Amino acid sequence: MINIIWALMSVVGIIYAMLNGTMEQVNEAIFKGANDAVTLVIALTSVLVFWLGMMRIAEKAGILSALSNLFRPLVTRVFPEIPPNHPAMGYILANFSANLFGLGNAATPMGIKAMEEMKKLNHGKDKASNSMITFLVINTSSITLIPTTVIAIRMENGSTSPTEIVGTTLVATIVTTISAIWIDRLLRRRRESIMK
Repeated sequence: MINIIWALMSVVGIIYAMLNGTMEQVNEAIFKGANDAVTLVIALTSVLVFWLGMMRIAEKAGILSALSNLFRPLVTRVFPEIPPNHPAMGYILANFSANLFGLGNAATPMGIKAMEEMKKLNHGKDKASNSMITFLVINTSSITLIPTTVIAIRMENGSTSPTEIVGTTLVATIVTTISAIWIDRLLRRRRESIMK
């Protein structure tokens, strides 16, 4: 559906530019945008590679397992339907650890594996379980301590202090995650009362 919307917006924009006589400006904007996109991707790649390397060092040093052990009691309370030693719990903790460091791209494969394991616990049903919904809600709320992608974008665009957003990101993360979990619990109780 999104592809159709983007295609329609592009077609309407091009037709409007042709009728309005501004097709030359549209062409300039397309090529400038493509050039800026390549430059940004290269900048983001270097930052992502750096943080993936840091993540690997943290993994080898045992920091990730320490983080997982630290958050395990909290995560088992948030996901009571998942047994504590189930593989889904390990993938969830790994996904959360990667997201904490702003490595959304690195967290995605672990998130997919967590969903696959939760689907097994859901006996292969096509309807999402409460744990799957909660996991998606927490990921959507964006638990992040170090917003590496945003820092890279700010660096690429010449910010004098690209890391000054870390404090506000931390506050936003805390507020959105707590709100997301609270709303999820509220709607979960409502869903369960309707199903009874």
